[in-house]
Amino acid sequence: MEQPGAASRSMIFVSCKREKHYSREMILPWHALVCVLSGEMRIASANQQFVFHTGDIVLLPRNQLGRMNKAPLNGEPFKSISICFPQEALQRYYAALPQVQVAPAPPDVKYFNQHPLLQSLFGSLMPYFEVVDDLLEEIANIKITEAIAVLRAIDKSVDNLLGHFEGPGKIDLADFMEKNYMFNLTAAKFGYLTGRSITTFKRDFKKAFGNTPEKWLTKKRLETAHYQIVEQNRKPSEVYFELGFENLSHFSYAFKKQFGYNPTASKTKRTRFIGGQIKG
Repeated sequence: MEQPGAASRSMIFVSCKREKHYSREMILPWHALVCVLSGEMRIASANQQFVFHTGDIVLLPRNQLGRMNKAPLNGEPFKSISICFPQEALQRYYAALPQVQVAPAPPDVKYFNQHPLLQSLFGSLMPYFEVVDDLLEEIANIKITEAIAVLRAIDKSVDNLLGHFEGPGKIDLADFMEKNYMFNLTAAKFGYLTGRSITTFKRDFKKAFGNTPEKWLTKKRLETAHYQIVEQNRKPSEVYFELGFENLSHFSYAFKKQFGYNPTASKTKRTRFIGGQIKG
């Protein structure tokens, strides 16, 4: 999902993708309510996958690590409209309410069934984008407030997500990395998501894995790629992006450096990767 700029008027925007396949890592700085207008949107986290089509409305939580794929469908480009909720806007909204009890909820993707209030909300936004590319700040602020009120009217449990303002807490680093190593993030971002400064993250990482994050991630991704190519008959072009490599040439170079031959030669060699050693 494209991250808009800091200006309030950019907190509501239309996304249109005509290319055959668009994919990127996703860590949103704000919660975002997204309505798919056409095409297909796929979201994959460490242990879940979601697929959304025309008319689906979903609330994406901030600081949720995942990979988003957008693609045309049935001859139509992918198109969506998103409403982002800046922390300042949420804090102002909740500060004006009588005391609300908040029980912090897991940051899971939340799907909403068709509802007249949500349909009216997004329907009221479309005419603006037929005239201008960006909403005026005053209009955007009103619509963001309306969106919060609509969500709370439909499902009060959204308070546990929208009304929780703290950053990620300190969690088990080893468990998190084993589940999320395939996402192409910097050490600083991995540190933030595990509730650590970059210095503390690198120190704790060394204790947990006996290696630096960069070296461990590369080795872990290449071992997984080797297994998928040799044992599961997947093509290098199918696995490199899923495992956190920026492009196929970079992946091929790293693969050959690790195993001594190109990934396209893996099947013909019929090798197995056992305990860090290549054996024919």
